[in-house]
Amino acid sequence: MKIIQLDKNHPLISEQLTAKGFVVEEDHSSTYDEVLEKIEDYEGIIIRSRIPLDKNFLTKASHLKFIARVGAGMENIDTETAGNLGIKLINSPEGNRDSVAEHVVGMLLILMNRLFIASNEVKNGIWKREENRGDELLGKTFGIIGYGNMGKATAKRLSGFGVEVIFYDILPNLYDEFATQVSLEELQKRADILSLHIPLTEQTHYLIDEEFISKMENNFYFVNTARGKNLKTKALVQAIESGKVLGACLDVLEYEKSSFENLETENQDLKYLLDSEKVIVTPHIGGWTHQSKEKLAQVIVDKILGDFKN
Repeated sequence: MKIIQLDKNHPLISEQLTAKGFVVEEDHSSTYDEVLEKIEDYEGIIIRSRIPLDKNFLTKASHLKFIARVGAGMENIDTETAGNLGIKLINSPEGNRDSVAEHVVGMLLILMNRLFIASNEVKNGIWKREENRGDELLGKTFGIIGYGNMGKATAKRLSGFGVEVIFYDILPNLYDEFATQVSLEELQKRADILSLHIPLTEQTHYLIDEEFISKMENNFYFVNTARGKNLKTKALVQAIESGKVLGACLDVLEYEKSSFENLETENQDLKYLLDSEKVIVTPHIGGWTHQSKEKLAQVIVDKILGDFKN
């Protein structure tokens, strides 16, 4: 089986698949059109986010048997067309769920305890204690939307912090020893912290907007390590200004490029978030640890070998 890898990943992917008799070619620079010209030669594609695999692309890939996405989200793939063409879709959310969960907890602790602000002040000769009084996780209700790999890992990490974890998911009966499943209405009524762990779909685009925020009964902290467009940024800015949102931890932004490699646009709402002491922003690195790079790759290899024997 001939495979093309369109993004740089951990070398174990090529090494292990080659050892099993697969032919793996690397192409990390060709454009969409350049890859399209030769895609008929391949039976497998391994990607991250650099090139969108739309209907036109998949229709041209006449010998394609699988697409493996090194990561969780599949929004850069026309999954409906892939399904209609019988193309197997593989992803690896198991590989970076732990790094995402740790990122969530880390950002919250930094934000709620003003650690970054206080550290910078001291480094600049400013010594403030009362102004940097923190807010504890202990005793709060932590609300999760989406209880898949990332949501479950986050709930597990929180088990020692003395918080009550509740979650909403469109699938039933997902509760476990770390979290209780509730309706969306109950989550909006009870949560002191809201964390997103959902894919980007038509249903979840701008899920968090003015209307959603208005239904949150408590003033709350907001965390997004899912997808930038799950959140309507303008609504978040208004909620921070009004005090409804106490602070926000954002690893993803509405204004990211589809490849997640940089920002596509800048505006006043983004500037507000970047200038605010109530907001922590990181460059889509929630799942980006040394360990997750290897684990993501290994999950992909194991799934390919499990589904396809060369």
